[in-house]
Amino acid sequence: MADRDSVSQETSQGAGSIAATPLARQLESEKRRREKLKAKRMPKPEHTRIITISNQKGGVGKTTTTVNLSTAMARAGMNVLVIDMDPQGNASTALNIPHPPGTPSIYNVLIEDEALKDVVYDNPETDGLIVAPSTIDLAGAEIELVSLVAREQRLTRAIQNYSKYREQQGLPRLDYIFVDCPPSLGLLTVNAFVAAGEVLIPIQTEYYALEGLSQLVKNIEMIQQHLNPSLHISTILLTMFDSRTNLAVQVADEVREYFPKEVLDAVIPRNVRISEAPSYQQSVLTYDPSSTGALSYREAAMEIAERGPTSA
Repeated sequence: MADRDSVSQETSQGAGSIAATPLARQLESEKRRREKLKAKRMPKPEHTRIITISNQKGGVGKTTTTVNLSTAMARAGMNVLVIDMDPQGNASTALNIPHPPGTPSIYNVLIEDEALKDVVYDNPETDGLIVAPSTIDLAGAEIELVSLVAREQRLTRAIQNYSKYREQQGLPRLDYIFVDCPPSLGLLTVNAFVAAGEVLIPIQTEYYALEGLSQLVKNIEMIQQHLNPSLHISTILLTMFDSRTNLAVQVADEVREYFPKEVLDAVIPRNVRISEAPSYQQSVLTYDPSSTGALSYREAAMEIAERGPTSA
């Protein structure tokens, strides 16, 4: 009898130690987060929200954020347009839109006054998600734009005309337009700023996170003063977060201190599935919907939708 009791006690202790492992705690936490999301319904915005995703520092997750937020929102029932303004065309690749040189693209819209309706393509994996791709032709657009009339407003006019076209054709209004910017502050990014009402800044939770951010903020203020008074930083998303390191936690705290209202509660962790998905021309939500990365982007998308277009 004593032996049986001791075995029972050891078994319960073993079960308790398993439940207390970091992996078990993570799984339990993710289960709760999924249940919380499942109980919610994403609200539609009253008007089309145009969000430019920008940070002149490369490698912080701009394109990854564009691709996964847009997919998360479209899969939640939103009508979403992604405009790829980066000559590298990574967002177009990740969203499975072929874009070899010569493909009708956002280049033709900006430089040749093509209608946006003629260069948008449906994402094959997700209903309600359309893409205006980039091609390598866009690499020369910075120079070509210099001599054009109203060079800063060309994307704005194209979006306005496309919205009118959709209305005339009885197509549903776009709920979100995401503009993926190159890692620079040239005329392509200026066009995106002038067209948008909001700026979303992904910030990597590493040592150089805030480097260059002050210059980006100054540029946004200049656009506000001279070209687009309604532009404002509405959202900051912490990316590549590793809670196991003190540095990541410190950087996150510092960013929240500078931008207490703008930083989302949702953070994007370092996750191998997020990194793998583009090589399969997919978002992480279609590549591995059950992954931690997919869950985190769904949470971020829901939080952006629930917050609404915060005022400047």
